[in-house]
Amino acid sequence: MGDGGGGCCPPMDLFRSEPMQLVQLIIPIESAHLTVSYLGDLGLLQFKDLNAEKSPFQRTYANQIKKCGEMARKLRFFREQMSKTGVSPSAKSVARADIDFDDLEVKLGELEAEVVEVNANNEKLQRQYNELLEYKLVLLKTGEFFYSAQSGAAAQQREVESGLLGEGSMETPLLQERDNLVDSSKQVKLGYLSGLVPREKSMAFERIIFRATRGNVFLKQAVVEDPVTDPVSGEKVEKNVFVVFYSGERAKNKIFKICEAFGANRYPFPEELSKQAQMITEVSGRLSELKTTIDVGLSHRGSLLQNISDQFEQWNLIVRKEKSIYHTLNMLSIDVTKKCLVAEGWSPVFATKQIQDALERATFDSNSQVGAIFQVLHTRESPPTYFRANKFTSAFQEIVDAYGVAKYQEANPGVYTIVTFPFLFAVMFGDWGHGICLLLATLYFIIREKQLLNQKLGDIMQMTFGGRYVIMMMALFSIYTGLIYNEFFSVPFELFGSSAYACRDLSCRDASTVGLIKVGPTYPFGVDPAWHGTRSELPFLNSLKMKMSILLGVAQMNLGIILSYFNAKFFSNALNIWFQFIPQMIFLNSLFGYLSLLIILKWCTGSQADLYHVMIYMFLSPTDDLGENQLFVGQKTVQLVLLVLALAAVPWMLLPKPFLLKKQYQERHEGHSYLQLESTEDTFQLETNHGSHDHEEFEFGEVFVHQLIHTIEFVLGAVSNTASYLRLWALSLAHSELSAVFYEKVLLLAWGFVLCNRYSNVLILIIGIIVFIFATVGVLLVMETLSAFLHALRLHWVEFQNKFYEGDGYKFYPFSFTLLDDEDE
Repeated sequence: MGDGGGGCCPPMDLFRSEPMQLVQLIIPIESAHLTVSYLGDLGLLQFKDLNAEKSPFQRTYANQIKKCGEMARKLRFFREQMSKTGVSPSAKSVARADIDFDDLEVKLGELEAEVVEVNANNEKLQRQYNELLEYKLVLLKTGEFFYSAQSGAAAQQREVESGLLGEGSMETPLLQERDNLVDSSKQVKLGYLSGLVPREKSMAFERIIFRATRGNVFLKQAVVEDPVTDPVSGEKVEKNVFVVFYSGERAKNKIFKICEAFGANRYPFPEELSKQAQMITEVSGRLSELKTTIDVGLSHRGSLLQNISDQFEQWNLIVRKEKSIYHTLNMLSIDVTKKCLVAEGWSPVFATKQIQDALERATFDSNSQVGAIFQVLHTRESPPTYFRANKFTSAFQEIVDAYGVAKYQEANPGVYTIVTFPFLFAVMFGDWGHGICLLLATLYFIIREKQLLNQKLGDIMQMTFGGRYVIMMMALFSIYTGLIYNEFFSVPFELFGSSAYACRDLSCRDASTVGLIKVGPTYPFGVDPAWHGTRSELPFLNSLKMKMSILLGVAQMNLGIILSYFNAKFFSNALNIWFQFIPQMIFLNSLFGYLSLLIILKWCTGSQADLYHVMIYMFLSPTDDLGENQLFVGQKTVQLVLLVLALAAVPWMLLPKPFLLKKQYQERHEGHSYLQLESTEDTFQLETNHGSHDHEEFEFGEVFVHQLIHTIEFVLGAVSNTASYLRLWALSLAHSELSAVFYEKVLLLAWGFVLCNRYSNVLILIIGIIVFIFATVGVLLVMETLSAFLHALRLHWVEFQNKFYEGDGYKFYPFSFTLLDDEDE
């Protein structure tokens, strides 16, 4: 068995999923909770819901789950309070295994009541403090108004009196109302209100009061310079102090209602100056007392939340564990005696001993008189798929699972994806300069792996961090293919020796490679640097990369068909071997395998044969003489044989299999109706691969149409899939040309300006370097990486996996406490 640890080497059994078994547990009631808890610590058993027909409220442990939900609500309340205060839950809480769940429930209730009471008192005190602050502002601003009004009235009175003694002036009243001054019964007594109104509502407030009282008021407003904390909302609001003088009770009632509608806070104001000074002194004293009381309350609240934060993570984990345990217990059925719980679930075969040990330990620790019973059930139900992936292989397995989870124990393409996926990516991304940049970026994530695992990253960063080992492999393969292409940001280097070619004269480099002569041994690794910059570079690299793409595509498709053979052999399906694997291998290799052979022969012999002509006329005129396109003796005969085999492979795939399936069905239901269950298991397993079941009628027409579609899909797919691999050539060419454009048209152009103008255009060089860096990172290292990644993904999902991979299984999700951290609250 492979090791499921955190190493970087894939286990050997990753090729097929773990053998699974359906187990039944009969657990006494008194040890059920502890048993499920120990199984959650183990994390190797996926429970089946035996109460699927019951609603959540009809299940046995509904009240316990409700209690856990209430405790979780209290913990969320504590988290909110801590975040408001700026207290973060302590990551290193003191581990205490002896915490009783019922005691924790009581403690959380007491702490919640205390925090709520402290918050209520603090809010009440804070509201009183804010009201007193506003009252102080009203006293100061209104006092200023009254003082200025009284000073103005006194001055005006002195002017009037002086006017009466002396000669008349322009400001002297024309009519002296001396009679009215004497008759006090005719004086009008004015009332007034003072308070604060939000500044944004002040104009509307003044307008509404004026209209409601028909102008029989006098309103004075003063701006408060700094924002004021509103006692009701607790938010900072810009306000104005107002004083309204009115006459009569009706006007007073109207003004009261308008103040309430506009959220204006009213405060009393004494008329006498002595009382005003006394009120200001009293308010200031109460403010200082309240400030001290509030500070003490906040300090108490902070210490209380700090004590909660020290144990918060542990309490949260306990509550979440208990809730998951009771959820699992609700999936178990109660025995008729109501003394036992019956559980069923899937587990790997290798975990049998560990599960039994957990059951024995739970029985001993719970002091139960009766032990739990463990037994394996025989079933025809398809088991879940479980691969013991580690931190290196898990990302590659996720790439495969995104297409579809492997059927139970079918060949897992994830093993090959570890190599083929980054390699095909690198074929399209080949540049060892860009590969080094990718490698440095992913090494940052790998080196800081432990720190980043405990941090909350953004969506894009989290996705990048999760695929750090995939990116690392992509970068390493990109460096390898970049060395083959001999490109470092599109610049060639003579890393493995000097070039094998030299120019005959100075003009040959700009003409063609005809002007080059071979002066040394062949360049030992990759493309000779002499090809770069010549007129023949593009035709040469086009031919090389296109043929290489076909070779890689045919090889990977052959691998897919070979894996279908191993699947058929593993499931003892002889029909798929004889009437699927063999004709598919013949058809694919008679055409495109032969094309790959011709490519290799042409490279080895240096022939000038036109492979397009060979392949086209292999179908149009198979008997014609090949002439100069002949690559080996007997090629015409070989082509005729391969063409006949390819044509024969099509009916070979289409016709025999449906008739043989019909014959098998008839034999099984006519002559073997009363066989024992054990003897028909293999046959049933065979038939499940073709969609027919023992209790279903065999629809020959449906099976034949299915086989017809499968045959047409493979025949057409052999052509289209091979053509699809040409994307390796296209994207590699695009990446190389984009890199060359950025280098030549940005960096070299800026450098040319500097050389022409000496030191006068250094700024242009700096701008050119900045543009080159941003273009390289933004376009080549981000967009091109994503593009090549998606194309490599398509090649694996469509061209490779559809040859053998059904992907109609379902994942193994064991009950495990380690998965609680990945779930949302």
